Order: sequence, then structure tokens, then C-alpha cells
Amino acid sequence: MTSAPGRRSSIFTRLLRHGFTDPSAAERLLDSPELATVRNDPVLLDALGGTADPDLALHGLVRLLEAQDGATDRQELLDTVIAAKPLRDRLLGVLGASAALAEHLARHPRDWQALVTYEPRDLHPGVEEFERGLADAADPVALRVSYRRCLLSIAARDVCGTVDVAQTAAELADLATATLRAALALAAADAPEDAAMCRLAVVAMGKCGGHELNYVSDVDVIFVGEAAGDADEGKALRAATRLASHMMRICSETTVEGSIWPVDANLRPEGRNGPLVRTLASHLAYYQRWAKTWEFQALLKARPVAGDLALGEEYTAALRPLVWKAAERENFVADVQEMRRRVVANIPAAEVDRQLKLGPGGLRDVEFAVQLLQLVHGRADASLRSGTTLDALKALAAGGYVGRADAAQLDEAYRFLRSLEHRIQLHRLRRTHLVPEDEADLRRLGRSLGLRTDPVAELTREWRRHTTVVRRLHEKLFYRPLLDAVAALAPGEARLSAEAARERMVALGYADPAAALRHLEALASGVTRKAAIQRTLLPVLLGWFADSADPDAGLLNFRKVSDALGKTPWYLRLLRDEGAAAENLARVLSAGRLAPDLLMRAPEAVALLGDGDGGGLTPRSRASLEQEVLAAVRRADNAVQGVTAARGVRRRELFRTAAADIVGSYGTESQPAEADQGALVDLVGGAVSDLTAATLAGTLRAVVREGWGDTLPTRFAVIGMGRFGGHELGYGSDADVLFVHEPREGVSEREATEAANKVVAEMRRLLQVPSADPPLLIDADLRPEGKSGPLVRTLASYEAYYRRWALVWERHALLRAEPVAGDEDLGRRFVELIDPLRYPAGGLDEDAVREIRRLKARMEAERLPRGADPKLHAKLGPGGLSDVEWTVQLAQLRHAGEVPGLRTTRTREALAAACEAGLMSEEDAAHLDEAWVLATRVRNAVMLVRGRAGDTFPTVPRELAAVGRYLGYGPGHAGDMLDAYRRTARRARGIVEELFYGGL
Repeated sequence: MTSAPGRRSSIFTRLLRHGFTDPSAAERLLDSPELATVRNDPVLLDALGGTADPDLALHGLVRLLEAQDGATDRQELLDTVIAAKPLRDRLLGVLGASAALAEHLARHPRDWQALVTYEPRDLHPGVEEFERGLADAADPVALRVSYRRCLLSIAARDVCGTVDVAQTAAELADLATATLRAALALAAADAPEDAAMCRLAVVAMGKCGGHELNYVSDVDVIFVGEAAGDADEGKALRAATRLASHMMRICSETTVEGSIWPVDANLRPEGRNGPLVRTLASHLAYYQRWAKTWEFQALLKARPVAGDLALGEEYTAALRPLVWKAAERENFVADVQEMRRRVVANIPAAEVDRQLKLGPGGLRDVEFAVQLLQLVHGRADASLRSGTTLDALKALAAGGYVGRADAAQLDEAYRFLRSLEHRIQLHRLRRTHLVPEDEADLRRLGRSLGLRTDPVAELTREWRRHTTVVRRLHEKLFYRPLLDAVAALAPGEARLSAEAARERMVALGYADPAAALRHLEALASGVTRKAAIQRTLLPVLLGWFADSADPDAGLLNFRKVSDALGKTPWYLRLLRDEGAAAENLARVLSAGRLAPDLLMRAPEAVALLGDGDGGGLTPRSRASLEQEVLAAVRRADNAVQGVTAARGVRRRELFRTAAADIVGSYGTESQPAEADQGALVDLVGGAVSDLTAATLAGTLRAVVREGWGDTLPTRFAVIGMGRFGGHELGYGSDADVLFVHEPREGVSEREATEAANKVVAEMRRLLQVPSADPPLLIDADLRPEGKSGPLVRTLASYEAYYRRWALVWERHALLRAEPVAGDEDLGRRFVELIDPLRYPAGGLDEDAVREIRRLKARMEAERLPRGADPKLHAKLGPGGLSDVEWTVQLAQLRHAGEVPGLRTTRTREALAAACEAGLMSEEDAAHLDEAWVLATRVRNAVMLVRGRAGDTFPTVPRELAAVGRYLGYGPGHAGDMLDAYRRTARRARGIVEELFYGGL
């Protein structure tokens, strides 16, 4: 067609106005012979402009016309397109949305006639109508063609808006049902003897079972088989397996007409490792004994669809009672939430932001939340037992299990996200849940959803809006109705009954649901600003509490903190406005007794959990701690006040360290748990040791100032020993020390010693005075002569003793000696004194080595508590702290004279130096380090959970579970934790026996 420039410009402009992105190509297509009779018909151009992609629709129409058998068929198609608006909208709508269906029509050019009928039964077809549509398919290839023809009619109704997304999904599921039946019939026709020998039921699962299938999705199924008549059961099951396998291949295999969809039977008992077909009795036995929580969740959507439907109904009837008991399982909610987290964690990082189905705020969030509520409340309310997400959500709202406004927002978001998913898949009929990045694809998608002004921007905005709604609501959905039930704030709104609220609290893991509901009522009731903010926070906090091993304690502790600080404006502002603070608080309050106890004694320390001026959770340096403590002592009127201030700083900083440890161990929504367990051990050991040193420095200053003014008659230093000197203190560790002094000029040794002894006695007394602050116990038993020796010695006395009388165990103990407080010069000279003893130039002689080994063996035999399981004792058990430390320390005593790297008080540093010096292999050093770190973490965990020190795993199940959560084990995996500890310790013990008793 030759056009004048003005006319061409006019056509070009019209094409742009109608949504064409390549008007030049569109003009060429309109000039093609196939469109000769209608090229100037405005009806055609308007219809093309109404499609999702006018360029794609025009291209598809020309291809379809080219594929017709002759001029008569082409004209028939054109006449119908121009004259019949229903066909025009359906056909062009499909061509503009689906390149794959356009390809099908080009290969099967008469299939367009499937879109001509426009009768009531055609508007809402069911399984029966689809079965008629597939009835003529005599082989797998023909079945694919017939399937696509039926799919064409579903897509046409979808893109034209004749049906909504829920109806489209239901039709796709009905078509899948008809297809499975047809495929099974083909398989049976190929093997009539197998078909006669068995009864085979095909039970749909997943989206097919829930009547909410996608355009392109795996069809999940479970097979149930029984012998027919008197047939042998084993032979019948083998026959059923052959039929089922053949049916799956008919649907899944790729032919010249492509494939239909994969049939996935991996939801069956034991997954891929289990038999494809089981008897009903075998299914029942598996679910009664072995099934995991997620398997009962999957059964929510089980629906017999093909084969022996009576057998399928028997299957669902037999398993239904088990499904509704799933919420009674221990760790039920935690299991479901953990599975959801695993799904998100497995999404490739590059895809997370584009994942419609699995990403945060995606379809799976809605489905998981709804299924969780169904399993909790469906036991008592049969109206909730729908396999279809939107129907179940509607029933939950009607019953008061979900707020109506929340349900309406989720319904809208789910419909939008499913519509977007449908349109993405429809384009090429490929299984994908990723929003495309190409602008042309986004434009087509936006237009297909009715967004025509600025399709790309509008689509992106709507998509983000709906995912944000889902992310905000999917957790709230579970917890918000609990608040409505106890606070009664929405007159006329259906609310949870008392029994339903109790059920939900039990499902969340609360051992005392009645008390928990009372706490909720106290926190959420009323019209104060405090209650309003807490009502906003509690749905999220309850979720974090439920993620812990002790939700009851978390909620109770939150109530205590809120009672103490609820009227303080900064506290509510902190939780509301600083994202990390509320989650950090929830983790800390539900992780055990120690951190909440420290916080309750001074609730204002909750400010440390935020991101503001409190310094956050990063432990402070020893220098800054000493500066604060000494300043507080200077301001105090007497020693008691000074030490009280120092102990207050210690309590606050212990809380900071414990909170950092807990948050690092648990992780948060924005920050995963710390992967390096050794880093957490070093954090705690360093922070608590620095804090203890600063507290001793402040106490020493307070005692000296009160008794002697600015100057003590003798120079005085505190030497850290054991874990204190090694910067490895735990939360419950005593402070092992030595005290050394040196009389000042003109002061007699007697006067100096009296003063030093008074200082020590007063320091120990003041640090143990009962108060709101935890005591700090000073242990000086590692001094020369042990408990029999004087508490304080002069430097000269130490020198004389060590020169003449030092025993092997005393030299051994000195390996971890380090000055921590008092006179720095005196401390340095003490270190110079002991270095030749602990790092002897020629190492140890064989007698000394034998003595160390004898001492180690005696300690193992005598000090292990009666009744304790040696294999689980973190300090004295095989492969525990003592094993690793004595091995490292033997290496230091024997080789530090020649290996400077071994001259350290820190276990891990010395272990690394021993490896670098070739005293042990890298593999052995790594295993010893792993065992030492794990044993230290166990001791820290026990203190955090129980509030008192311990070297063995707790026996109370809830406490053991809390230790497991701290160590990274999810609910129900305490046994795995104990097995892992035994395995790690056993491996370390083997290395210790080789090195300590021979190789070093």
C-alpha cells in the first residue's frame, strides 16, 4: 500500500495512539495481502489497541490468516473477527497476551473456532465440559493439541475479564483434572491387564488440589493403590505403579506438540525415596508414625481427581482427622515458620526482589498464613477446611479468626499477585514466578491488567504496594485477632472466642495460655497512648516470642519492662521508631533468665537495644569502661557508694554484652545470625574480662581513697589468672586473681602487708554485698601454696617462693597471668619475674611432663560431678575445655621458650601459634578450636538460659531447647545438638590423646 506522506504520518500517529510500539512494522503488516479487505476498518484498529500488546496481537493475527487453508477460510475468519465482537475480543486478546497460544493457533489454524461459541455453559465450564473437549484425543500428541485448545478458551475468558482470577485458577484446575483422567485412560488402554488388576486413585495436591492452579505449574499428585478383586497385592501395586508412571509420562514428556505439564509425585510419603504407589493402609501408617508437620499442611489441599474416586475419597476421609490434629504437635507453628524461612533462604539473591511466589510479601506468605490458621482452628470449625486460599481466607474472616479489614486487603493483594503471575506465565506458557526486567514485557503486563496511562510505572507501583501489604499483614494476621479478643476494641467485629484464642496461644508454643492472654489484655487494653503503641507492636513481638524456646517468659518479661517504663516517652518512641530495638528486645526477653534479670534491675538499659546514642550493642573498650568507673568513684561520697556505682556499670555492660551475644546468635530479620561462632566467644570473653578489670580497678580506687586517701602505703597490683587473664571469662565466671604489693620507700613490710590485706578484704566484701547488682566473686586460690598460702605477697616474696619452691602446677597456672588493675609498673615487673618460669628456655623435663599428665588424669577422675554424663560435660568431659586447654598449655610450657607466638594468655591465639610452629596439623588445630569454641558457647548458653552457671546441658526440655536456639538449632532439634556436641568432643578427645599423651 503506497501512501502519501501526510496520510502515512496520520496512520503512524493513529498506531502510536492505539498503543503500538513499532508503528512502522505494524504498517507493513496492515499492508499485507491477508488484511487487504479490512486494513482500513476502524473496528480492527480499535480492537488491536485494546489488547495487552497490539504489535504482538497484529503479528499473531497475520500469522493465523497466513495459516488458513485458502482464501475462503481467511475471509471467514476476517468476517467473523469484524462482525462478532465476542470473538474479536477473545481472539485478539489472546494473541496480544500469549505468544505461545498464537504459535498454537498458527500450527492449528482451525482452533480459533473454539472461541466462537458464547453460551452460558461456555462461560463457566467445569470438568465435564473439559472432558468432552479432550474426548477425541487418542494418543499423547492429540491430547496435547486438545489440551491447548481448551486452554485457549480459558485464556480468552481470562484476558477479556469474563471471569476473575479465582475462577480462572479453578478452570485451570478442572482442565488439569480432565487431563489427568484422559492420560490415565490412555495408560490403561495401553496396559489393560494392569488396569484390571488394580484400583488406582489419583489425589491432587497443591494448587491443583486446592482448585487454584496456574497456567504453567507442576501438578502435584499422590497415588493410592489397592488390589482389584482377588488379585495379589504385590502384583497389583506393581501394576498400579506402571500405570501411574505411564500416566505421568503422557503428561510430562515433550513431543512435537510440546508437553502439557510435569506431574510431580514428590509430596508422597518419603518423597522421591518412597514407593510411587502405596496402599491406603501404608499411607495411614506413615502419617500416623513418621510424617512431618509440613506433610499435614500439604494434605489440606488433597482432593481425589482421577482413577478410582471412591478409593480417593477413602484416602482423604482416613487422613482428614490427622490433618486437624497437626496443630497439637510440639513446635507446630515454629516448624511451619521455619519451613517458610528455608524457602526464602533458598531463593537466589539476584531473584529475591522479583519473586512473586516465594519472595517476602509474595503469594506464599499469604498461603502459609492462611494454612497456619486453618490448621489451628479447623479442628473445631469445619467451615475453615477449604483447600482454596481465598475461600479459606473468607471463612477465617467470617469466623473472627482474621480481622475483616486485614482479610480484605490480603484478598485484594493475593488476587493482584495471582493475576500478575498468570499473565507472566501466559505469554510463553513457561513455568516462572519472576517479574521480568525488560520494559516491553512490563508494558505488556501492565496493559494486560488494565493499567494503560503509564503501564510500567503503574505496574511497578501496584506490585510493590501489594507486596508491602502482604509483608505487613502476613504475620499480623496470626496475632492481631488475639489482641482484639482480649481488648474488645472493635464493636460489631467478629472476634475470636476464648477457646479459639487459647488454641492459638497453645499453637504458638505458650505453655500457660491463660496467663499469656491476661498479659495481652493488660498490655493492649485501654485508650492511652501506651496501649495504642503496644497494640501496634504486639502482633510483631508475639511472632518473635513464638520464634523462641520460651514464649511465656518473653511475654511476661515484656509486660514487666512495659510496666516499669511504659510512661517514659523515650521508651515507647524507641520501640516504635527504631526498627532494630523492638526485635532486639523480643529476642533478649525470650532467650533465657540472665539478660531479662539484668534488665529488670535497671530497665532504662533497654535504650542500648536501639540504634541511637546509647552506643548500641557493641561492647566498650577497657579504657572507656575504666574511665567511666573511676569517674563514678571520684563522685561518690564513700567506698560503698563508689563500688555500688562500679557494680551498676558492670550490670549495665553485662546486659549489653548478653544482648549482643543473643542477637548475634539468633539473628534478626535484617541481619542473619553470626556465622563465626568463635567471633561470638571472643566477643563475650573479651567484653566480660574487660568489664571485670574495670570493676576491680574502680573498687581498688574506692577502697584506697576511703582508707588512705590518694596513696596506699604500698604499691598494689591485681594479676588476672585463669580465664580472666586469658580474656575468656564467661557470664558466670569468678575472677581468678593474684595480689602483689611492694612497700613504698620508708614503709615497713609489716605495715605495707597489713594495708594490702585490708584492701583485699574490703574489695572482696564490697563486691559481694547483697544488692540489685550481680556479685563479683574474687578467687585467689591459684596463689603460691594455694589456700594455705598468704592472700597477698610482696614482689620479693613471690620471687623467693618461685625460685625455691614453685611446683609444676603453679608454673602451669602462671601461663595465663596478666596484670588487670592497680600499679602498672608493678604489674609489668611481676610479668618479667614469671616469664622465665612459664616460658622456660629449655622447655620442661620429662619428670615435669609426667607430673602434668598425672595431674590432668587425677583432675578428670576426681572433679567430675557425681551423676554427670562425662560426654556432655563442657569443662571436664572428654574433648571439653580442660582437654583442649591442657593440650595447648603443655605446648606452651615445652616450646614457648623457642616459639614467641606461644607467649600469650589466650587459648585460641596459642592454638594458632602451635599450628603455625608445626607442633600440630592445621586439621587438628581446627578441630580443637571448634571443640573449645563449642564448649565455651555451651557454658555461656547455660548461664544465659538458666541465670546460673553450669557446665552441662540442662535436663529441663524447655531450657534445653533454649540452649539449642542459642547454638543455632531450630525447634525440635535438641537431639541433633547433643549428637553434634558428642561428635565434636569425641573427635577432639582423639586428638588430645595423641598430642597431650605423646605428640607434643
